[in-house]
Amino acid sequence: ISRDPQGVRLTHIKVTGGSVKVRDIVNDEKISGIRIYSGAKFTTSDEVGAGEICVLTGLDKTYNGQGLGFESSGESAVLEPVMNYRVVLPKDCDAQTMLPKLRELEEEDPQLHVSWNSHLREIHVGLMGEVQAEILKSIVAERFGVNIGIDSGRVMYKETIADTVEGVGHYEPLRHYAEVHLIMEPLPRGSGLRFKSDCSEDVLDRNWQRLILMHLGEKQHLGVLTGSPITDMKITLAAGRAHVKHTEGGDFRQATYRAVRQGLMKAESKLLEPYFSFRLEVPSEQIGRAINDIRMKSGTFDSPEDSGGISILKGKAPVTELNGYASEVAAYTGGRGRLYCESAGYDECHNSEKVIAELAYDPEADLDNTPDSVFCAHGGGFGVKWDKVEEYMHLESCLKKEKPFTPSVNRRNLHIDDKELETIMEREFGKPKYELYRPKVKAADEENGEVELNDRKNYVLVDGYNVIFAWDELKRLADTDLGAARERLMEILCNYSAYTKNDVVLVFDAYKVPGNTGERFDFHNIHVVYTKERELGDVYIERLISEIGKNDRVRVVTSDNLIQLSAVRFGVLRMSAAEFEREVDSVHAKIGRFLDEIREKNPKTKVDEITGI
Repeated sequence: ISRDPQGVRLTHIKVTGGSVKVRDIVNDEKISGIRIYSGAKFTTSDEVGAGEICVLTGLDKTYNGQGLGFESSGESAVLEPVMNYRVVLPKDCDAQTMLPKLRELEEEDPQLHVSWNSHLREIHVGLMGEVQAEILKSIVAERFGVNIGIDSGRVMYKETIADTVEGVGHYEPLRHYAEVHLIMEPLPRGSGLRFKSDCSEDVLDRNWQRLILMHLGEKQHLGVLTGSPITDMKITLAAGRAHVKHTEGGDFRQATYRAVRQGLMKAESKLLEPYFSFRLEVPSEQIGRAINDIRMKSGTFDSPEDSGGISILKGKAPVTELNGYASEVAAYTGGRGRLYCESAGYDECHNSEKVIAELAYDPEADLDNTPDSVFCAHGGGFGVKWDKVEEYMHLESCLKKEKPFTPSVNRRNLHIDDKELETIMEREFGKPKYELYRPKVKAADEENGEVELNDRKNYVLVDGYNVIFAWDELKRLADTDLGAARERLMEILCNYSAYTKNDVVLVFDAYKVPGNTGERFDFHNIHVVYTKERELGDVYIERLISEIGKNDRVRVVTSDNLIQLSAVRFGVLRMSAAEFEREVDSVHAKIGRFLDEIREKNPKTKVDEITGI
């Protein structure tokens, strides 16, 4: 689709069979002329045959990729814009004047999604990024002589539902009537919208059913969380009612729109955001930074691959988080890193609460997409709020809630006294042997006032370097000698483990140590682990948690958010380095009081001082 210098709409076609003549009817439109172009010049013709390429005039409803005659339409574009930009117009240019011109460009390139925001009276376009935005500005300046601006874009969100609901729309002002019942069901990601009719023709005539399905597909229905388009949903026409005299075509349009909106208000809605499938290539010594970045950006990824000193990370992450990350990768890798992204569709928004709060969309205040219905009483129409429509609707609900199945039980009352019961037991199992004396059994620790409930072990997994740089004393020591800080932490944990009877595993991250094969040893009563090269501490802790299992109590001590999230995922307790420091201080104080009591009872007994913090 294009236009000539005079603004005449041109439809470019290739004839694959038969012939095309002037004044032929194509989809209820008449061909007014046939042009055969040679460069910028053209000649007119009355007829063209198979194999020829020509331009038709007089057709206003054709679109790119459409098949005419026996040809089927081509497949829709795979790429879908994920960013929405506001068009900034010069002061001497009106939005209502520029909107039709941008619509012309949209006809030529269907991937240019032009929309009009009636509330803000602004023009918005859907683009893939800044490059496409610059191209659009140059085309508008060349074609229309207007220098537009493109404001900073925002992500194009979508919405779907999580449960099956019935939407009801009723439109009955005076001398109008229509009622529509829709069953709305969620579909898997990427399914889009599907419409079907499951309504009997005895209930609603087929012509009305087709009209309702047409109204469902003709409009971009908006969700109720942020006013974003809905997707991944199956909408079924379950029932409807028309009036013999009062129903007009526009009545079912109103009832259908209100039914969709009312169902969305009742359903549990979910906000979706676009995701990128990425391939990140960085030097092997930078893979730790890359993994942490992707995790912080709410991304998921497979195990890293190593290819000649370059580590490759493949995964999926939100578009909002990966925007601008390519330049960051180039910066921290010295230009050796590469980030490749491609669209991966839509999935649940990673920060939906924040987005919903920022957009502050009020679905009930959106009068263009109202969920309320209109009923008639005493010769006039009146509005009914969406949550009261079921009390006024004329048709019964089509979505019946199934009652839970409760099997019937035949109950009989049996009256058996103790003697009869004892006789039956003796006949079946013999006479019982009664113990005349049973010795009292003491619990192992009853004398100390402590009773062991079970024999489950208590494990404390400590992120060594995180604790060292979180405790003031150890941090000061690490500034001068990191090895001394490690030994000091080991001594502190030995005292802690001896008093609390906890099994302590101290993990030091040796990821960046070249050629390191890892080391594991016991230091007095605690276990010390140095991870091997390219093995992150949090990865080792995750593996250790899974090896320990769920039958023992496990706590993870770290202030690292990633490791804490891993602990939550595995269902174990987590404690920050500051909280653990307070616990160790408390244990040290108890040990001190215990030693003071020993000195008071036995003044001549020599007791060594403990090395706490």
